[in-house]
Amino acid sequence: MNVSIVLYDRDTIDRLPWPDTDDGRYARRFLLPLMKETPQHYIANVRTRLYALVVRGHVLPVTVNEEEYSNSYVCSPYTHYVSYAKEELAMLRSRLVRKALEPVASGIGWLLKAGKMNRTVHVNNWLLSTNLYPDMDDGLYEAIVSYLVGKFPNYAIVFRSLNGATDGPLLQTMRTLGCTMVPSRQIYILPPNGQGHGNAKARWLLKRDYSLLEKQGYEIVEADRLQASDVPRITELYNALYLHKYSFHNPQFQERFIELARRDGILRLCALRKNGKIDAVLGYYVRHGKMTTPLFGYDTDLPQETGLYRMLSAVLIDIAGRNGCLLHESSGAAQFKRNRGAVAHIEYSAVYERHLPLRRRWCWRGLAAVLERIGVPIIRKYKL
Repeated sequence: MNVSIVLYDRDTIDRLPWPDTDDGRYARRFLLPLMKETPQHYIANVRTRLYALVVRGHVLPVTVNEEEYSNSYVCSPYTHYVSYAKEELAMLRSRLVRKALEPVASGIGWLLKAGKMNRTVHVNNWLLSTNLYPDMDDGLYEAIVSYLVGKFPNYAIVFRSLNGATDGPLLQTMRTLGCTMVPSRQIYILPPNGQGHGNAKARWLLKRDYSLLEKQGYEIVEADRLQASDVPRITELYNALYLHKYSFHNPQFQERFIELARRDGILRLCALRKNGKIDAVLGYYVRHGKMTTPLFGYDTDLPQETGLYRMLSAVLIDIAGRNGCLLHESSGAAQFKRNRGAVAHIEYSAVYERHLPLRRRWCWRGLAAVLERIGVPIIRKYKL
């Protein structure tokens, strides 16, 4: 397949002829600031070389890393499969299982470092918890892989955030190309237009959750009513949930990133406000009928009975329903999401490593085998 591919860096980005499409305009708003500065200027725990790859009217962000073991998991396999995984072991109810898995996690850590697994090129990496893929001819992916192998011959080529519900054909394409499919996490998908919550219990729960807004006295504040003065509070709420409650390995958004989201719409923000104060916020983006929410936060100091998580989730599902979108609900809060109609799927990273030395190839394949045989059954059993 004869395909023209061009890779732009921060020194050449001004020469990029941005496509006059929804995806092209979005890519320009998102990538141009991060490439003019650095990704770390906007996301504190992301150190990476950021490129823009252009192929047949599509612009895909590409990140290149060496080691950076303290990076967020969005561009560090080591953080995802070792650092973050060790924290999640504490969530297991069985002390015996936790003790048995601790040496496994440490062994995987040794394996990853020995195999230089952070030496990666991530394709379509928006530096968010979930990457949504464009509608693109599957044949272009073979050309992209071939091009990047030539450009970065000592790096694994990685496509993160793939699952059967949103990326079924692409998953098959990656398998056909000979990629190693490495399980990453269990995520939850709500089909469009309420198809997934057709049972009476799910409908009742969603109606009850949404009714809390009026009961608790909250108003929904759409993106066009949010001001620059709201940015510090929005950042505080995200940090309270995603960093302090969950993990500092999540992307550490700086206020300037939140302002970029608010001002330029790289994430569509929506907040819950009461008595003039914002107590909860979400930020989503949509691509070709698929929607996901990489920014989510609420005041964790308020009593749980207030129901902020329930209200915010109900607002999110309502937005997705009104727009006819399939909703990618990411991971976590498994039973809550299942009760409201979401369906569990295993998410994968497709890793092309056939050009690498044998030891590095077997490290990736060994990781995939361990996770398929041990990790996935545990994830499913404990609904992580």
